[in-house]
Amino acid sequence: MLHGRQAEQSVIAELVEGRCGALVVRGEAGIGKSALLECSAAGARAQVLRVSGVESEADLPFAALHLLLRPVLEHVEALPRQQAEALRGALGLGGATRGDRFLVGLATLNLLVELSAAGPVLCLVDDAQWLDGESADALLFAARRLHAEPVAVLFAARDGDVRDGDFPARGLPELRLRELDAEAAGNLLAERAADLPPTVRDQLMAEAGGNPLALIELPRMLIPEQRKGAMAPLTFFAGTAQPVTDRVLMGFRDRVSAFPAATRSCLLVAALDHHGGLEVLARAVSRLGASLVDFAEAERAGLVRVGPDGVAFHHPLVRTAVLLACDIGDRMAAHQALAETADDDRRAWHRAALTLQPDEEVAGELENLALLALRRGGQTAVSAAYARAAELSPDPGRAVRRWTAAAQAAIEAGLWQRAGELVTRARQRAETVTLTGSAQAELAYVRAKLEVEAGRPLDGVRLLHDGAEATDDLPSKLSLLAMAGYYTWASASHPDQLTLARRTEELCPDGEGPVEAVRTVNHSFRRVLEGDATPTLLSGRPERDDHIPYELRCLQVFQGIVGKDIAGMLDAPTALVEECRVEGRLGRLPQAMVILAIAEVLGGRHPSARATVATGLALASDVGQPMWRGYLAGIHAWLSAVAGAQEECEAMAEQAIRDADHRRWMPGAGWGECARAILDLGLGRYEAMLDRVDRAMSGPTSHAFLWRYSWPDYIEAAVRVGKPRRAQDLLHSLAASAEAAGRTAPLALLQRARALLSPDSAAGALYERALDLHAQDRQPFDEARTRLVYGEWLRRNRRRAEARTQLQAAMEAFDQLGATPWAARAATEMRATGLSLPDRSQAADPLAVLTSQELQVVRLAATGASNREIGARLFLSPRTVASHLYKAFPKLGVASRAELARLELA
Repeated sequence: MLHGRQAEQSVIAELVEGRCGALVVRGEAGIGKSALLECSAAGARAQVLRVSGVESEADLPFAALHLLLRPVLEHVEALPRQQAEALRGALGLGGATRGDRFLVGLATLNLLVELSAAGPVLCLVDDAQWLDGESADALLFAARRLHAEPVAVLFAARDGDVRDGDFPARGLPELRLRELDAEAAGNLLAERAADLPPTVRDQLMAEAGGNPLALIELPRMLIPEQRKGAMAPLTFFAGTAQPVTDRVLMGFRDRVSAFPAATRSCLLVAALDHHGGLEVLARAVSRLGASLVDFAEAERAGLVRVGPDGVAFHHPLVRTAVLLACDIGDRMAAHQALAETADDDRRAWHRAALTLQPDEEVAGELENLALLALRRGGQTAVSAAYARAAELSPDPGRAVRRWTAAAQAAIEAGLWQRAGELVTRARQRAETVTLTGSAQAELAYVRAKLEVEAGRPLDGVRLLHDGAEATDDLPSKLSLLAMAGYYTWASASHPDQLTLARRTEELCPDGEGPVEAVRTVNHSFRRVLEGDATPTLLSGRPERDDHIPYELRCLQVFQGIVGKDIAGMLDAPTALVEECRVEGRLGRLPQAMVILAIAEVLGGRHPSARATVATGLALASDVGQPMWRGYLAGIHAWLSAVAGAQEECEAMAEQAIRDADHRRWMPGAGWGECARAILDLGLGRYEAMLDRVDRAMSGPTSHAFLWRYSWPDYIEAAVRVGKPRRAQDLLHSLAASAEAAGRTAPLALLQRARALLSPDSAAGALYERALDLHAQDRQPFDEARTRLVYGEWLRRNRRRAEARTQLQAAMEAFDQLGATPWAARAATEMRATGLSLPDRSQAADPLAVLTSQELQVVRLAATGASNREIGARLFLSPRTVASHLYKAFPKLGVASRAELARLELA
């Protein structure tokens, strides 16, 4: 029975009985987290999987996930091939397939869902603050995607200082445990120490402070005279400033110290290699002159439990107490015994623990361990192994290279503060040696990423220049220069921007292929920063080439969409996203989804863009990429503005601008500002729109490509407020840009702008010319807006029948795009022609009633994709896909997948 935890048990019971979702139980050491997990397991009518994080194994990639899933690994074969390979590789059970840790999370989700087909599943994860980073990422990724499956995950994590580790679980509900009240504490103490006099119990209750572990363990620390009520002072008197858990820890230490040497040796080996298994433990303790039998005394004392799977400590504090009770000689002997008996992963770490001086052999073993962890997708473990290898490297050059690799892996794992510490160590060691050009470039690359994260992107650009000048390796040089160009452009406005852009272009080598692409990209960025309305853009679809750095490929695709016709705009971004999916590179997907969403917006595919943004935002949050999250939030704000969702637009714009301001980063803020401008235009706030754009043109986002797409909007607003002269300069810029591009879509917008500014005698022909151009390269939103202003012009010129034709087409297009305020304006104009329209509250596209996730699922289902195939693409479980379809069908008025074919889902 648990005393005083009825409310907490009810919360957990609701989750477990509801059989879907996740919960994090938090509290100080000894507060009862493990007891709550045990209680939930005892009452669960489900298959229970469990694991506890172990501090000594926090650097072993996927160690905790392996232990959790070990009883059910035979079900891995039921997963899609890519996920099965990633999971087997991560757990060290398959080939050397390099797995993305988030793909491993998706595989974990689907494995749990697969198990749940036979009955509910309950996962219990204790001491989550000590999970290895890769296991934590995978489990949290899975837990956040439990929506309709009979799977529940309970995490228990300790509160405390940095020594106790950390378990950030953003997005999951939390249950915080407080101290027991006086009644519950008294009942627990009476149950465990009924023979104590009331005065002693009162003092123990005051000492324990409502901590259940203290209430159980402190009575065991009493000497016989104290147990009888003698007035001798308690050694843990309540007036001390020492935390009660520390006093319990000292009590455990004293009990361990009293054991025979052989028992202490056994406990120490178990504490240093908790999951080695009985066979490994038996071999290790035998080298110390002990045997498994010597655990008996500790078992009788209730401190450990020995079973077929190994040794379980009564509480994590017992393991800590064992380490405190043994001196350095004991620990070195235990590490030596384990180095001779443990498996390869653990052997390298035990050898490293024994090594007190630089040793290249041990450093090399750790580097090999880092490379193995890299193939398994374990960036946290990669960083730890490289860092220890660097510490043990006698050669300064190798040490710098290893410190740098450790920092890069830490960045990949999202450990920015740790990466900064590792870079500092690399720079300190670099002062003692002349680095090779490639080593200088690698260090510059990592330092630049840290500067960008810290909100100093232009300082990062200077470092990239240094690295590019130092290295002779062409792919490395191109990658550094591509990033330098992008970071310079993407920085908020700064006086040094143009100088740095010119320097980047000067550093670009001459050549063809990727070399020419880098030169063109940086030439374009420089011209944009100079204010040129017609920058040179890349043409043609960039081909897949493994020798081209990924950063450069993204820039090629990004610039390519700006120079593409509408019809071909989606090809390269779609291929990039699909490539990341196929290869399991979930960490790269948010950036690829940003590019795809921009292409969808520019191509007028608003429903598709909303779905892409929704998936990308969730993924960017999961994988810890605030830069791309802010970018996607800005695009989300623009789409919300077009839809007339004012509150949503403001919230997402604020998020995008806040994220951008923190890092002096322009793109997300540019989209946020542009979203507010298009919202003003759609709602008829034309003066506000003009003023907003004017301010933006002298603000930190003035050099965003996006503002070029707002020139027609500005011209329209100026005409509507009767200030056409305010738009003349922009008309010249729009003409120069559209004519230089030579593509039909921008030329159509130019004709519309000219029509708005022309007298009636010329306007009609210009509108017709604009529509002819739209017909050659369809962009639904822009074409509908041209039809809207043309219809308004026709109505004003008393050509009502012709006006209705244009306005009807515009209204229907706006409805399909979910552009509510624009559709309302078209309807108002239709009524002004004398036409009576029915209530339009239900006139919008039927797809508009779907959530972004439901829309994505429905579209894929209409192609014939199975639930499993849909889930693999959207990072959902098949059961969640089925749930989305179940909710979507009634909204759409269909009863089966076959009926989806009659809907317009493009």
